[in-house]
Amino acid sequence: MVLTTFTVLADLTETVAGGHVRVESITKVGAEIHGYEPTPSDLINAQDADLILDNGLGLERWFERFVLSVDAPHVVLSEGVEPVDIRSGNYRGLANPHAWMSPKAAQTYVDNIVAALSTLSPAHADDFSDNGGALKAELQTMLEELRASFDQAGSTPALVTCEGAFSYLARDAGLDEAFIWPVNSDNEGTPRQIKDVIRFVEENDVPTVFCESTVNPSAQEQVALATGAELVGPLYVDSLSEPDGPVPSFLELLRYDIKIITEGLSQ
Repeated sequence: MVLTTFTVLADLTETVAGGHVRVESITKVGAEIHGYEPTPSDLINAQDADLILDNGLGLERWFERFVLSVDAPHVVLSEGVEPVDIRSGNYRGLANPHAWMSPKAAQTYVDNIVAALSTLSPAHADDFSDNGGALKAELQTMLEELRASFDQAGSTPALVTCEGAFSYLARDAGLDEAFIWPVNSDNEGTPRQIKDVIRFVEENDVPTVFCESTVNPSAQEQVALATGAELVGPLYVDSLSEPDGPVPSFLELLRYDIKIITEGLSQ
């Protein structure tokens, strides 16, 4: 069994695995990943794992203690990604952990999953490679379409979100960005943070602002009210939805967010 830290990584891994290995996520749909507290049942379940996959880049702050009690190898899926540094808050200067939100960086995740599963189950390495190649091709197409949509738009307003979870996607698209707080639980929505984003939205004539599904949008509602910008969302980052929801898979999550963002910023 392969155990991942959250549902996005589980879906990526399942796609590469193609049914050859069982994949489970420690956190469930809708969970906030940063400050998750593992349960005793999580630890018991982990004892059966043959491999554990985590994001790294400081995302799972609880994971270091968790993995000490688990006798299974683990692989960091963000290994090899060029990091984006956080520019504000208590995490200033540290790497932004949300690299999977980039169609470009996600291809590195796929390579790392293919390598990890091939080591775990060499007999299926060719299948893992083929599945990974197909997934990377879809991500590359998505990347090219994302860049083309903003290249055609010419001058485009910046991407403004609640959490700074879209820095890698903004880098892919060539967008400036702003956010109210850099990482969930890091002084979310203080008066100073809200004031700074209001100023940014006004100075850059941003038509639309966004918030994520796992956080309270009240701070961004204040920004929208003060500036006249439209608040659109939610966007999805840390968790997939239920199977009948809008983002039941990683590719659908990226497609959904990119559609919402490009439509919102084209107003």
